[in-house]
Amino acid sequence: MVLWLVEKEGCTLTYYLAIDIGASSGRHILGSIADGKLVLEEIYRFENGMQNSENGLVWDIEHLTSEVINGIAKCSEIGKIPSSVAIDTWGVDYVLLDGEKQVISPVYAYRNSRHAGVQKLADFPLTFEELYKKTGIQHFDFNTVYQLYCDAKCGRTDKAKHFLMIPDYLSYRLTGVMKNEYTIASTSAMANATTKEWDGEIIEKLGINKDIFLPLSAPGEVVGDFTEEVAKKVGFSSTVILAPSHDTASAVAACPLNDKSAFISSGTWSIFGTENTYAVTSDAAMEENFSNEGGIEYRFRFLKNIMGMWLFQSVRRNLDKKYTYDEMMQMAMESRFDKTINVNDRSLVAPESMIKAVNKLAGDENLPIGDTLSCLYHSLASMYANCVSAAEKIAGKSIDNIFIVGGGSKDAYLNSLTKKYTGKKVVIGLSEATATGNLASQIMRDKGIGIDDVREIIKNSFNIREI
Repeated sequence: MVLWLVEKEGCTLTYYLAIDIGASSGRHILGSIADGKLVLEEIYRFENGMQNSENGLVWDIEHLTSEVINGIAKCSEIGKIPSSVAIDTWGVDYVLLDGEKQVISPVYAYRNSRHAGVQKLADFPLTFEELYKKTGIQHFDFNTVYQLYCDAKCGRTDKAKHFLMIPDYLSYRLTGVMKNEYTIASTSAMANATTKEWDGEIIEKLGINKDIFLPLSAPGEVVGDFTEEVAKKVGFSSTVILAPSHDTASAVAACPLNDKSAFISSGTWSIFGTENTYAVTSDAAMEENFSNEGGIEYRFRFLKNIMGMWLFQSVRRNLDKKYTYDEMMQMAMESRFDKTINVNDRSLVAPESMIKAVNKLAGDENLPIGDTLSCLYHSLASMYANCVSAAEKIAGKSIDNIFIVGGGSKDAYLNSLTKKYTGKKVVIGLSEATATGNLASQIMRDKGIGIDDVREIIKNSFNIREI
């Protein structure tokens, strides 16, 4: 037992605030250590989403900024002041700022169609093979490297003096200090997997001024204290530090993994992977489109992105939210339709009708809704099984158990199908893994402990169990 975990009666609790923002919602979660266990308390939640505009799908960055501040102010209202604050978000997307530190609008969303097929253009200066050997990052049309090339082609980067990924920008708005954090930068396909810094050759070939990028900072580093303006708005001052700013990096930091573990971070995306101390950039890894994203303590997340709860979220929207997710799950369970499709098919990225897109891939445009949902359930579980086999072969690992974390871990039917299709032990119990990992990084910095120590605390704090 780490000595500082033995709380004395009457001791004042130390609070840490995790601001965890996904593509569809954000939440502020306070964490504290009581009786040797990590205790979570959600104090604020807000909606997020891509906005339709004349420029396609974009982010309302001012809305995000104001909601971050509104949630922090809740701490003052309830009398629980955090000693530190950290932010994590989805990957890939970014903000460009001009010489006056003003946002160069719009802030494009990764599902925007402007960058579709950029890598295949004759004048794109790097092959995927070149990018992969340097960065180890899987190919997606929306990778930052392709988005920035679009900006360079239309002159947006000529005006840019600063480049900040989304969580970097939000931390800047709280502190007035700019930093580029390592784990979120690794999602860009522009950070070198060996040096763990921006790759100058990639930036040069894109035709972008390298001076807009800052040296990469590791999770746990201090960004700064709240500005006077922010402190006045929220009613107190605190220190902003860098969590693993990519939400999956934070989620994996929370998982008590071992050498024979895999993880599935189940949210808008289902992200399957294992944790390594090195990047796997072999031809086989590239052909299977596995990524090597940066993690806590410079560990690598050898992973594959799979369209996850986005599929069900979209179907529910198509049905005007007539059914709850539990009702949709029950409809799928009652169906005997088990045909599978490729859930990463390009047609499912942002279809006008997810139901029609899925039915078309399934070969029957008139499927009952229960069959459509059943198809998605079986297809996701089948994809997980394929990923297990590929990871074992490529990374040379034997996987015994799979930790399913995130909101999707509450889906009992998907969990049972995952166990059936993969043949592995399935472990659940960390539905708030991302916020937990964010908090873990703050505790590590505050208490001077390592990831293995904090994972032991997490293991003893939650009902982590095999299904």
